[in-house]
Amino acid sequence: MSAEYYLAFDFGAESGRAMLGSLDSGKIHLTELHRFPTRLIHCQQHFHWDIYYLFEQIRLVLENLRQKNFRLNSLGIDTWGVDFGLIDKSGHILGLPFCYRDKIFPEAARSYLKEFSAKELYYLTGIQFLPFNTLFQLYALREENPGWLEMAEKILFIPDLLNFLLTGTEATDLTIASTSQLLSATSRCWLPELLERMGIRSQLLPEINLPGKTLGRLSPWLLAEGLPDLAVVQVASHDTASAVAAVPAQGDSWVYISSGTWSLIGVELNQPVINEQSFRSNFTNESGLGKTIRFLKNVNGLWLLQQCRRIWCRHGDLTYEQLTEMAEKARPFQLFIDPDAPLFLNPANMVKAIADYACQTGQIVPEEPGEVTRAILESLALKYRLVIDELEALTGQNFRIVHIIGGGAKNDLLNQFTAEATGKLVLAGPEEATATGNILIQALASGQLNDRLEIRKTVSQSFDIKEFRPHSPEIWEKVLAEFKVRLAEVHYETGS
Repeated sequence: MSAEYYLAFDFGAESGRAMLGSLDSGKIHLTELHRFPTRLIHCQQHFHWDIYYLFEQIRLVLENLRQKNFRLNSLGIDTWGVDFGLIDKSGHILGLPFCYRDKIFPEAARSYLKEFSAKELYYLTGIQFLPFNTLFQLYALREENPGWLEMAEKILFIPDLLNFLLTGTEATDLTIASTSQLLSATSRCWLPELLERMGIRSQLLPEINLPGKTLGRLSPWLLAEGLPDLAVVQVASHDTASAVAAVPAQGDSWVYISSGTWSLIGVELNQPVINEQSFRSNFTNESGLGKTIRFLKNVNGLWLLQQCRRIWCRHGDLTYEQLTEMAEKARPFQLFIDPDAPLFLNPANMVKAIADYACQTGQIVPEEPGEVTRAILESLALKYRLVIDELEALTGQNFRIVHIIGGGAKNDLLNQFTAEATGKLVLAGPEEATATGNILIQALASGQLNDRLEIRKTVSQSFDIKEFRPHSPEIWEKVLAEFKVRLAEVHYETGS
C-alpha cells in the first residue's frame, strides 16, 4: 500500500513554499516542491498582496503533481495574520488585500484609540496593540474605500481567501481569527459590537472553525481543469500557530521564539492572561491548536536584515551566510537598536533607517554590512531577553529552555547570541516548523495522529535539534543595562 501524502502551502511575508509530507514509523518526511517570493505590490501609493498570484502558485504545484504517483490525502494553507480581503455576494474578491505594512494603518490606529478606550479593547480581546491589527485596518478602510465595505458579503483572511478559491467555502479558523482584535479571548467568539460601533456590518464576520476541520474538496471547476481530487483541511492557518504546534518540547518549562521576518516570543497556556501588567506590557493572547493560548509578544525580527540585504544586493549578491560570517568578525556591541522602533516598519531604505536611528540616539553609524548585521542580531537577542523576563514575571514561571523554530533557527550566530543574552539553553529547529505543523495537523484531521502531544513527539523524532549554551552570560548581562537605556532614548525621540 502506498504512503499517504499531505501538501502544505506555507506563505510567509517574504516567500512562500509548498512542502510535501508523509508519516512513516513515527517520523515525518518532508520534500520541498516549490519556493517563490510572496511578491508585495506597491501601487497607487499603497502596498497590496496579489492574491491571484498566490493562488496561481497553488495551482502550479497541483498541476505538477497530477502526473506523479502520489496518493495526495489533503492540502492545508497557512499565512501571516491580520490581513484580509472582502468578497461580494457573487463570490468576487473586491480589489487586492492591503498589506499590513501600508502607511495608512498607524494613523488609523491612533485615530481609533482617540475615539475608543484602549484598555476596554484589551480587556475584551486580550490582543496586543499593533498599528496594523485587522480592527485598525477596517477603521482605515472605512475612510479609504467605504464602497468595498458596502458591497462586501464576508471578510476573509488571506488563508481563508485561498481556501475559498479552492473550495467555495466561506469560513475562517480560530487561530487566524484571533489575530484580528475582533475576537473575545475568553469565549473565542466574535465581538460584533466592535464592528457595529464603527458603522460596519457585523454580518461580514465569517464562521469560525477549529484547526483540523475538513472544509471540503477542490471545486468542480478545478477538477475540470485536471487538478487532483483532494480534501482541503483548515489547519492552524495562522503560520505562528502551526509553527508552535510543531515545537519539539516536553513539559512546561520552555518558551518559544518563532523566528523569521517577525520574532514571536511566547509560551503556551490553557487560559488567557489579561490584567493591568499584560496590558501595559502589550502582550497578546492568540489561539493555538486545541484551544490553547499563545501568550506572546511580536518583535520585528529578521525583517531588518532582509531589507538591508535587499539594499546591499543592488551592488552585488550577498547571501545570509556571507553576512553572518562578516558579522562574526565585526566588533561587538557597536550599536544598539530597538527592532520595534516605528521607523523600521517599512522604510524605503533600511540601511539608511538604521543609520538615522544611530544618529538620533548618539551612537556610531555602522559602515560595513557585517557591522550592521551584527548590530541587528545582537539587538534582537537582547530584545528577546527583555521579553522573556516579562513573560516570567507575567506567568510566575521560570523557563529553562528557549525553543527557536522557523527560518531563523538556521542562523547559528543569532541562536548563540540568544543563549548568551538569556543565559538559557537554546534548542534550534525545526527550520520548517510551520510547514511541519501544517502537515501534522492534516494528519490529525485524517486520524493518523491522535493529539498535539503526539504531534510534538513526532517532531522530536524527526529532526536534529541543535543545542546552544551560554558561554559568557555575564558580559551580556552588563550590556543589557546599556541596551535598556538606548531603548528608552529612542522611545523618547520617536514618540512611540
